[in-house]
Amino acid sequence: MSPKDQAAWLAAGCDHVETVAELAERIGSKPRLTVKFGIDPTGSFLHLGHAVVLHKMQQFVERGHRVILLIGDFTAKIGDPTGRNDTRPPLTDDEIAANMRDYREQAGKVLDLDRVEVAYNSTWLGPLKLADMIGLLAQTTVAQMLSRKDFAERYAAGVPIALHEFLYPIAQAYDSVAMEADVELGGSDQLFNFLLARDYQHRVGQPRQICMTTPILEGTDGVVRMGKSKGNYIGLTEPPSEQFGKLMSLPDEMLPRYAELAAFRPPEEVEALRAGLAGGSLHPMAAKKDLAEEIVAKYHGAAEARGARERFEATVQRGEIPADVREVTADPAWRHIGDALVACGFAASKREAERLVAGGGVKLEGTVVTDPRRPWPDGGAPVVLAVGSRRFARIVPARTNR
Repeated sequence: MSPKDQAAWLAAGCDHVETVAELAERIGSKPRLTVKFGIDPTGSFLHLGHAVVLHKMQQFVERGHRVILLIGDFTAKIGDPTGRNDTRPPLTDDEIAANMRDYREQAGKVLDLDRVEVAYNSTWLGPLKLADMIGLLAQTTVAQMLSRKDFAERYAAGVPIALHEFLYPIAQAYDSVAMEADVELGGSDQLFNFLLARDYQHRVGQPRQICMTTPILEGTDGVVRMGKSKGNYIGLTEPPSEQFGKLMSLPDEMLPRYAELAAFRPPEEVEALRAGLAGGSLHPMAAKKDLAEEIVAKYHGAAEARGARERFEATVQRGEIPADVREVTADPAWRHIGDALVACGFAASKREAERLVAGGGVKLEGTVVTDPRRPWPDGGAPVVLAVGSRRFARIVPARTNR
């Protein structure tokens, strides 16, 4: 594959490349590029939105380039202001360590980690002295910072912008200098930071990095970007049935979008799906189940994905109770149904249990529970407690011998 063809292949699916011509030229002069993707450990999990750029990273891996997964353990202490309408609280060292713990394993669902390096930006940002930081700040103007959409909107609305937030794009840009990055990958919301890095690299005599951004995947609501705080995420390591069920909750109009950015189908297949749905030759329910099974298989294998589909069809479409429903022994101290919901792991607290009941999502033996203070039954037979259509537990009285 020629440098020009390789650049076009790698750029496919990106929503911005600065620039494809530079990428082809760089590949021609330096066959093994240093490719960087940074992620701050601001949460404890990765989701399908992260997988969009991880998939692009894997394409660089497959072409034999040097790919580095950069953990932003230092920048997480500043807090990424991107897309925020307020100041993000900086994380503590303990929070960062806890969030970093599972990142590598989760990224391995998409990346061949045996061929990927992992680095931490505290390695070079931590030792910087105040004089070093002043030198970096001198290269960036307030006008530049206020040209960012999020900063501009907050400034216009009179929402405070803390000075340390200006340090985030500067620190991220310096990462590229420290790593001598040839390519930086990320979501489209990071383009400002990527372009700033090009300026910093040029000033120190490095070739400017090629900036490649991927589209932002909307969450299961089909409206806002996927994220845990929005409750619209699908985690890479969630159980197969949970992933499948969440995918089945997608609005029908989001199927082509997920076929492209979550299943990574070729453009011609995405267009065929879109045309089939629009023309009526494809039924949305059937297409959605096929797509959900395809996506789940990427993270759990074909057999688990098929099992998740069969479970969905049995429990949601036919209203059956799963054969493998787990058993939980009742505690004599339980007073209300909320106690059982918390003990089964369906709710993190009694208050959350009350919200589940108020939302009409809790059933006991197939009957919707309407009172969060309903006393827990003191009968001698096992009962099935269900939350929604995917979470079940068979509660066995403590005094039985089962």
